[in-house]
Amino acid sequence: MSLVLGLRRIASRQTAWTCRRMNSTAAETREIDVLGTKYTPDAWTNATPSILDKAGRNLLHHESHPLSILKTLIFNEFPNFAHYDTLGPVVTTQQNFDSLGFAEDHPGRARTDTYYLNASHLLRTHTSAHQLQLLAAAHTNDNSVLVHAKNAQAAPNNERFLVAADVFRRDEIDASHYPVFHQMEGVCTLSHADVQKLAPSTPDDIVDIGPENPVQPGHTVEDVHKVAADMKRTMNRMVTRILTQATAAQRDAGSEATEFPVRWIPAYFPFTSPSWEMEVLFRGEWLEICGCGVMQQSILQNAHANDRIGWAFGFGLERLAMLLFSIPDIRLFWSTDPRFSNQFAPAQISSFRPFSKHPPCPKDVSFWISPDHSFHDNDLMDLVRDMAGDLAQDVKLVDEFVHPKTGRASRCYRINYCSMDRNVTHAEINDIQDRVRSRLVSEFGVTLR
Repeated sequence: MSLVLGLRRIASRQTAWTCRRMNSTAAETREIDVLGTKYTPDAWTNATPSILDKAGRNLLHHESHPLSILKTLIFNEFPNFAHYDTLGPVVTTQQNFDSLGFAEDHPGRARTDTYYLNASHLLRTHTSAHQLQLLAAAHTNDNSVLVHAKNAQAAPNNERFLVAADVFRRDEIDASHYPVFHQMEGVCTLSHADVQKLAPSTPDDIVDIGPENPVQPGHTVEDVHKVAADMKRTMNRMVTRILTQATAAQRDAGSEATEFPVRWIPAYFPFTSPSWEMEVLFRGEWLEICGCGVMQQSILQNAHANDRIGWAFGFGLERLAMLLFSIPDIRLFWSTDPRFSNQFAPAQISSFRPFSKHPPCPKDVSFWISPDHSFHDNDLMDLVRDMAGDLAQDVKLVDEFVHPKTGRASRCYRINYCSMDRNVTHAEINDIQDRVRSRLVSEFGVTLR
């Protein structure tokens, strides 16, 4: 999708909202069409046209795109894994949450965080949604899933696989957040015999395991230490090689680093235990690379692989790509401006060279929240994205208070509109801002100030 050059009109494409008339009533029900499959909306539906329009963009398949370059570099570091990068974005709530052990009241399930097509289907919020699906596919010989595998001969039973895909989350608007981004998932399962063959743990392999980061029932501490050590060595090797390539590209500037200190921070994820976050010291700062851990045995059991033990990791590609390619604004990943795309070449890490700098056009919107309507910050974020597309540079809450007598809440947000390839005019931004204000009133019942 190109950068917005004014008011963006969403074209009718494979991903679109279509209308049909019910047979027995005069009322219209909008069906949601995502890549050729239709979904009937209900009270849970909150996926917006501007978000649905991003499905099928396939940034990971443009070989000279920074995200695709990074994906390929990672795939190449795992030659004995099956590789998946064409799995569709729509999953069930069972796949995205239930299969991974998310509690019913987990905040990730909320409509304020997740884009729902209806109560049973959503746009995946993480690549982990495919863990059980891929593990079980080998047992059931589900060719509808297995056909997506690349390098399948390396792991014909999906005992080891990587998944790269776009994921969708309702989020704030700024230079490092976007409602559609990309993740890399890695899963490695081992038989008991495989575990016994693993290299012995060394002092460098020791990770924090204890009451706050426990070994699962049915796992032995000895096996978990071996599995975690295998995971650490694999992750350290991948990160070192990728970051070494990044610094090699900048050696002309005097950067010669070839060693990257790593630290492992105990963490919590519903689908692993024990769990850690991996951080790497890169260019003087600790960079959070990924979350990882020993897979919940219930996932393997449900995939008919209870005789195995596994480790898994997952991380966002944009965060790492922004650092490696020196990309200052996450919106640029969606640009089709040749001044951006022509700067990169397959299999090469190179630094982005800014091609324009245009001033933002700030606009404030203040309003009283209606006691009869629910309102969340992300409601405004989606509304602004629908109206302005990628002209929205950031949205910040700048003031809020509660009236001491009426108890009504007031908020003021500052919206910075800024194009990355041209100057915007106050006239066009005023038009967008007026539409934002009108929709706030009509959809959320606010009282403008």
